[in-house]
Amino acid sequence: MFKQSLNLTMRFFKNLLIGLGAYFKALRFIREHKLYWYILIPAVLMLGIYKIGEHIQQKAVHVEVTNMNEIIWFLIHMMIEISIALLLMNFAKYLVVILLSPLLAHLSEKTERILTGNKYPFNFQQLFHDVRRGIRIAVRNLIWQYFFFLIIFLVSAIGWKEPEKAPVFYLIYAIAFYYYGFSFIDYVNERRKLNMDESIHFVRQNRGLAVAIGMIYSILILMPVDLSVIFSFSSFKNESFLVGIGGFFLHLLLWIFAATAPILAIVSATIAMNDIVDLKKR
Repeated sequence: MFKQSLNLTMRFFKNLLIGLGAYFKALRFIREHKLYWYILIPAVLMLGIYKIGEHIQQKAVHVEVTNMNEIIWFLIHMMIEISIALLLMNFAKYLVVILLSPLLAHLSEKTERILTGNKYPFNFQQLFHDVRRGIRIAVRNLIWQYFFFLIIFLVSAIGWKEPEKAPVFYLIYAIAFYYYGFSFIDYVNERRKLNMDESIHFVRQNRGLAVAIGMIYSILILMPVDLSVIFSFSSFKNESFLVGIGGFFLHLLLWIFAATAPILAIVSATIAMNDIVDLKKR
């Protein structure tokens, strides 16, 4: 039993290092094969999400309440809005994966073709299948992650005055890394003809790889970028020119990092899977 646990632990850290190392390989791979233009697509997507949010904020209606009944309904309305906002903030990373499913499926396949020479004839039916499966996996992972989040939060709330400071609370991040990484790895497993149950089993056996892929993706996608600094010149009016230009380039760089996250993650996941299972032997 002890030997089995030791082997699992060693396998976890071995795959963790393979996953982290794959990101360095992916950076070189993207540069050598001129895949960096793909970053423009998530960058535009993030800009679109920002503009939609800005438009909704500008159209927000300020409600005046005059009696207890209106106050109650207003509070219910606010609670629903806050709940939706919290869900969107916590799971925005899945939204990016879902919206970019066609791109991620294509880029993973292209990366594998360059690495191994494997060719997959293009057809819309297969692309539709890949996208549908990618969405199903992302939604499944989102639900499971939210389930574990609730359990850990309740345990933390019962045992500690400030749940966020409870030691067990940090398990939320490790679980999140695992499920984010799973979403990227499954694109390769689908081409390996693994069904969803087989893919789930494979990722469980290679948790270290999923955690590594999801960890770097999470760090990059949650860069504290403020696009209003880039597309508004108010910061130049309120601050000195040097401070304004510094803020502009800082948030531009953070925006690039965030836009790079899904592209880098899918290339890294494909490279790492090739290192582990040798995709040429299919």
